[in-house]
Amino acid sequence: MATRRLRSSTVVLGGMGLLALTITSCGSEPDRRCADRTTRETLPSYECRGSSGGSSGSGRGLYYYGGSTSSYDGKVQGGSFDKSAVDRGGFGCSKSGGG
Repeated sequence: MATRRLRSSTVVLGGMGLLALTITSCGSEPDRRCADRTTRETLPSYECRGSSGGSSGSGRGLYYYGGSTSSYDGKVQGGSFDKSAVDRGGFGCSKSGGG
């Protein structure tokens, strides 16, 4: 009887994990980090001006969306400075628009 209880608990926990993944994958914002647009080096957040590149800050960086930071040289890779170019997608999400 103990193995039967363990199996049902595993199914319930697995289902809860799948539900959490479904909920968070569609509605969440992409990760963002502050980076120098030319060198792609990560910078402190106070150095960022925002995604539009406007004058909302005096820093030299812009937000870099998605991707990751290399542990070797601290540079961002695999994402974009354009938030709309980063596709969050995920299980259960529908893509809108073309291309």
